[in-house]
Amino acid sequence: MTCSSNSIPLPAAGHQRLPEWLRKPLRGGDAVHQLRTELRGRKLYTVCEEARCPNLGECWSRGTATLMLMGDICTRACGFCSVKSGRPDALDINEPENVADQIHAMGLKHVVITSVDRDDLSDGGSLHFAETIRAVHRKNSTTTVEVLTPDFQNDTQAIETLCAYGAPDIFSHNIETVERITPKIRSKARYRRSLEVLRKAKDYMEGRYTKSGIMVGLGETSGEVVQTMKDLREVGVECITIGQYLQPTAENLRVVEFVKPEQFKVYQSVAQELGYKFAFCGPFVRSSYMSEQVFAAEPLST
Repeated sequence: MTCSSNSIPLPAAGHQRLPEWLRKPLRGGDAVHQLRTELRGRKLYTVCEEARCPNLGECWSRGTATLMLMGDICTRACGFCSVKSGRPDALDINEPENVADQIHAMGLKHVVITSVDRDDLSDGGSLHFAETIRAVHRKNSTTTVEVLTPDFQNDTQAIETLCAYGAPDIFSHNIETVERITPKIRSKARYRRSLEVLRKAKDYMEGRYTKSGIMVGLGETSGEVVQTMKDLREVGVECITIGQYLQPTAENLRVVEFVKPEQFKVYQSVAQELGYKFAFCGPFVRSSYMSEQVFAAEPLST
């Protein structure tokens, strides 16, 4: 699964007790209900709901959301992700226009569009992605679009279709974790394949940003995280997010470590030293959280 990165734990048996710095009150009840009603009316899904994101209430009360294309059933079954897996439904040909209409209704200045993995499709859904981006731009000419994509099994044509034909403002693909534990964490995905996807995407994203995200707390070492940050920079990634993994359900991988806020500050400093333009590192940081700040904030480095 490409899009969740990290999730909020449920009050179910087997979950570890959260440290004080990872307790966050629910927010925005009325706004959440209203937006959920609008989304279902257009047959749309959000990764905010499917991945049980701890920032859902905060973001939705601000009128922002990460929209998830191609249904709510993923063809992969990653150990960290709560999105259900199985055989997906056929693509909804009306989805690109429905997404564009929803963004217009919400008045978004920046939107993140992600998807489930669709290994059942010959192009992994890249053309559907691209058509959605183009529909969004037609109806929302001033809205910037960030995509958070699957690996498309490293298919060069699929990556070109999305980046060149779709022309997103930011291309993001999450590497998720360090190389050593990738086989345990990510279903079917490969660490080096993800790096290659980001490298290829950069070839088609001249003048635009590429981005990736890392979860921590799954058994990696800080040295391995730094090496992953270096690997991402070597393939041209300018924007990075690093956040705490939280177990979404009792069936998902357990948290190995609750990383202290001080360590995230270390990663933030390392990102600046490595030349990242933008880095968002913290316990509640998610790959799409506050993503609009890439266009509003000053870069870390020039």
